[in-house]
Amino acid sequence: MNTYHIWTVGCQMNEADSERLASAFDQIGLTSVKDPEDADVMVLNSCVVRQSAEDKVISKISFSQNLKKTHPEQMLVLMGCMVGPESKLLSRRFPEVDMFVRPQEINPLLDSISEKRKISWEGCVTNYAQSSPGVSCNVPIIQGCDFMCSFCIIPYRRGRQVSRSIQEIVDEIKILTDRGVKEVTLLGQTVDAYGHDFGNGTELADLLFKVHEIDNLERIRFLTSHPSFMSQRIIESIRDLPKVCENINLPIQAGNDLVLERMRRPYSTDHYKKLLYQIRNTIPDVTVSTDIIVGFPGETDDQFQETLKLVEDLEFSKVHCAAYSVRPGTIAERRYDDDVPRLTKIDRRQAIEETQKIIQERNNLKCHGSVQSVLIESRRKNNWIGRNRNDKLVYTGLNTKDLSGQLVDVKIDETSAWSLKGSVTNVGFSE
Repeated sequence: MNTYHIWTVGCQMNEADSERLASAFDQIGLTSVKDPEDADVMVLNSCVVRQSAEDKVISKISFSQNLKKTHPEQMLVLMGCMVGPESKLLSRRFPEVDMFVRPQEINPLLDSISEKRKISWEGCVTNYAQSSPGVSCNVPIIQGCDFMCSFCIIPYRRGRQVSRSIQEIVDEIKILTDRGVKEVTLLGQTVDAYGHDFGNGTELADLLFKVHEIDNLERIRFLTSHPSFMSQRIIESIRDLPKVCENINLPIQAGNDLVLERMRRPYSTDHYKKLLYQIRNTIPDVTVSTDIIVGFPGETDDQFQETLKLVEDLEFSKVHCAAYSVRPGTIAERRYDDDVPRLTKIDRRQAIEETQKIIQERNNLKCHGSVQSVLIESRRKNNWIGRNRNDKLVYTGLNTKDLSGQLVDVKIDETSAWSLKGSVTNVGFSE
């Protein structure tokens, strides 16, 4: 048992969990391979937040089970949010899967592999400081969620809210910066609730100040925020700390108060709007993205029109829109009929997306002729690709310099709804 392959679907928290597992595998002597057929250990890191994600997982499990028929020695592992506290039903449904691993609970998997390899993983560091990080890196700071939004499966899979200590997080990020990381994204299901479970007044702003002090770290981002925890102190820390990027993901989910109440979202649209104005009045040039679910049980045409009007009025930088899908075991599944027709959900999602595209085209056009600070993350075909401080994707043409990991100034001469494009203006980088 010498090689592994990890397949991941879902959110950035899932990506971080996979990176953590890969780091642990590397430390015990396994080698990553690109082709699943070459892997002695095949790990599927699953997501079930939406039906579309679950469908991808089931398809991948089917592929992997068929692969195992010709590679019976391969160890097949299912981890992530598909795996709940009780895995007996899953084991009957997917008999070819050798092991089921809940989010964050990788130790039994390491025990099993170490036993097969006749080694000990004692001394293996199972944090999120990957062996080979890139320019940007995700760092979970708070696990689980104490909210029980009626549509959401996450609390049933990732458990109650638990914050990591400031020192543990800072130490981990220092390791990452020593390995070349320039930007970290602090992750949590409700990231702005960080520290509340300590009971000593600690909050996200305290962590931001400490992370800001780390040498060689250029940028700090965080997501996903909850409107109930976005304090004025957090807002001011974004304004006052130069390394913290002026971009906030603040899900509203719906633009009608009755729908929000059925979703068990503990705020009104009026509260959300006031918070958004507070953010925009405090932080110059801030951009705010949001998440919206359309077709929630009971959502009428008039209620949807309120959501559409809210999107038009508030002009978010991005809108992540999803059609509601029933999640077994959630409050919504137990209480409400999924009574909005599928085609109606699709129409509503398309209406949101088309409206948002117009908004993004208009807002991105304002960047034409401006100079944007861009952290270059990768190379694709004939372009270097990075993001500006507002999390907008920026393309710049190739030259003889290797720009990966560099902070460069880019003068924007092309814009679209989805990206910006321009030329590097820094002396020494532009050719």
